[in-house]
Amino acid sequence: MPSDYAIETEGLTKIFRNFWSGAEFVAVDGISLRVRRGTTFGLLGPNGAGKTTFVKMLLSAAHATKGRALIFGQDGRDPSARQPIGYLPENHRFPTYLTGAGMLDFYGALSGLDGAARKRRIPELLALTGLEKWGDVRLGKYSKGMLQRVGLAQALMHEPALLILDEPSDGVDPIGRRQIRDMLHALEERGVTVFLNSHLLAEVEAFCRDVAIIHRGKLAVQGEVRDLTAGSGYRVKAEHVPERLAAELTATGAALFAGAGAQNGFREFQFGTREAANRSVDLLRSESCEIESVIRTASTLEEVFMRTVDGK
Repeated sequence: MPSDYAIETEGLTKIFRNFWSGAEFVAVDGISLRVRRGTTFGLLGPNGAGKTTFVKMLLSAAHATKGRALIFGQDGRDPSARQPIGYLPENHRFPTYLTGAGMLDFYGALSGLDGAARKRRIPELLALTGLEKWGDVRLGKYSKGMLQRVGLAQALMHEPALLILDEPSDGVDPIGRRQIRDMLHALEERGVTVFLNSHLLAEVEAFCRDVAIIHRGKLAVQGEVRDLTAGSGYRVKAEHVPERLAAELTATGAALFAGAGAQNGFREFQFGTREAANRSVDLLRSESCEIESVIRTASTLEEVFMRTVDGK
């Protein structure tokens, strides 16, 4: 029976040992996670958290010290398990003497595509990535953003079921990032699983359904973006708020009160709970203040990330 998961890891661990001193460094520490088929998954973490090492173990480019990784239910160490994977590394180096079309033909052959299939796929992918006029130009003349897009094209040559991308928007302008995001959404609609490793948290929040945050080699957080960024407080906006009342709300809010600000005659108050927000509305109305709005606020993925990394 086919697995419901594109990626499953169980206690995946990587320990590096210094040859001379014998000292050990745990880069990845017992990570167990699951990535559902056909979903968009973002892997996050600060520099040195172990993200790249984790991805290398998925691809068997690095051997796990402990644990295992399954790709569509198959042991990731089996070469056949890597056949349905398309991969774009962060610091890729393509032969600059090749043209865009020539590079795609070369990597398509490495992926096992026959000549007819490569001839069909190359113009499709050049058009998909907006490089149809650059197919006969050598890669040495490509900009960094263009190299990212042709790199994405090579990862898609053999129509993979799982696409692993390491910083795919690196060096790409905002328009190009939007184009890449639209392409990846189209792949998701076709059932392709997209596993994204990126430092652009806003991009991950806009694109990915599920995320995991790795910190110091360990899995710190995993879940759906909408759940992790769910409402975390309430903002009350009111007009004609006396200074005395504003000070009272600030003083009595204690641990529930997060902050306040004034702009264009309005004051905004941020509260941590619904009860505190309701209490503030009652007080404001008792003073004949005009309530402009009561809005439930949510965290951004960046705020979730910083709380996780800072331990708050």
